[in-house]
Amino acid sequence: MRKPIHIESPGIRNLPEGEKVLSILHAALDAVDPYQAMMRAIGLQGNHLEIADRELDLTNFRNVYLIGVGKAALPMGVAAEEILGAHLSGGILVTKADPGLSESSFGLKKARLLIAAHPIPDARSIQAAQAIFDLLDRLDESDLVIGLISGGASALMASPVNNVSLADLQRLTDQLLRSGATINEINAIRKHLDEIKGGGLVRRAPGATIITLVLSDVVGDPLDVIASGSTVPDRSTFQDCLRILGKYNLLASAPAAIRQHLDRGANGDIPETLKPGELDLKKSPTKVIANNQLACQAARHRAHQLGFDPLYLGSFIQGEARTVGQLFAGIARQIQKTNEPAPRPACVIAGGETTVTVRGNGRGGRNQELALGSVDDLDGLDNMLLVSLATDGVDGLSDAAGAVVSGDTRSRALDKGLDPGAYLLNNDSNTFFSALGDLIYTGPTHTNVNDLIFLFAF
Repeated sequence: MRKPIHIESPGIRNLPEGEKVLSILHAALDAVDPYQAMMRAIGLQGNHLEIADRELDLTNFRNVYLIGVGKAALPMGVAAEEILGAHLSGGILVTKADPGLSESSFGLKKARLLIAAHPIPDARSIQAAQAIFDLLDRLDESDLVIGLISGGASALMASPVNNVSLADLQRLTDQLLRSGATINEINAIRKHLDEIKGGGLVRRAPGATIITLVLSDVVGDPLDVIASGSTVPDRSTFQDCLRILGKYNLLASAPAAIRQHLDRGANGDIPETLKPGELDLKKSPTKVIANNQLACQAARHRAHQLGFDPLYLGSFIQGEARTVGQLFAGIARQIQKTNEPAPRPACVIAGGETTVTVRGNGRGGRNQELALGSVDDLDGLDNMLLVSLATDGVDGLSDAAGAVVSGDTRSRALDKGLDPGAYLLNNDSNTFFSALGDLIYTGPTHTNVNDLIFLFAF
């Protein structure tokens, strides 16, 4: 089971209503605990397994394996081992590095744990993909695979196509992450440069039954985008990839081998990713078992219990992080003036995934940049607090999960000689909020369902 999450943020804890705020954040994260999500998703009575709206007789299978990849792979795998017990033959779990992480610390008994890099793949990512392929190559129609997929899987397993090197993949991934491209766009390209993505996992073992359970980290839960859709048909094309690179002015700077591969694919010289109808996937369903909406609904319920008037704006928030921060500051100003759209004490809740176009050389992440984008427009508002939080506990290339902003953040910053606008121009949100003591720390949460935004009007 996952260790209890400790949320550390002086900017929240020192408020008169700080404990209530922390309780709401905890409720959101607890609702998408991967271990508990697995316990809800799988039922076993004797030899009869209930999973993904299917009932299976395990005596019909020679072997049952786990293949888990993502930030939540370990707790999902632990839960699956506990449920399946002696029915489980073995498996592979791939997750990102975390201090103190080991099989023994989480009680794994049959599955093998591998560590790889995120958000940019490394040699361990390639080794992980090869280990999964080695397992799939042994399977036939008498085998059952339970796939456990969560955010981060696209980087944690990688099998570059011929003539594309790991260095090429790393370079383009870094360019895309800095460009402001959405995860849908980034993963469209990843799928067309990788043998295991875009349905590649089920292509490798077409006879086996592969049932996949997913913690969604993509807005709207599109199955072909989450973890680059290794077990489902892909809607994107080589032509889409070239269009995306052109949109972000990356065609000229992308590695030559990648441009050549995408050009050949667009000309029909290379087969496309798995498309609908290519394989009979009726016996290999994929089901989302936790997502951002579940976290937001739990936060809304807790906010109501604590006396707030909660308003849920949905889980489809996207766009440039700093612009979204300004939007939420605008909502705060509306509440300040008219007590609408939610009367005080209000808790406005939203989820999704913003993007950051990196132009400076600072340090931060999309949640911290969203918060920094709200600082000027929140200035002077009484009893307001904006919280932006990464559910995986790691916001961008920093050790913080997010940040908090109140009506006095700007004045406190100026007193310290910190110009919010200058830090925003340099994409240096982490340095800014660190100096104010307004970062949020959770450590790795071992779950990942995008980001959460809260606006409190006390």
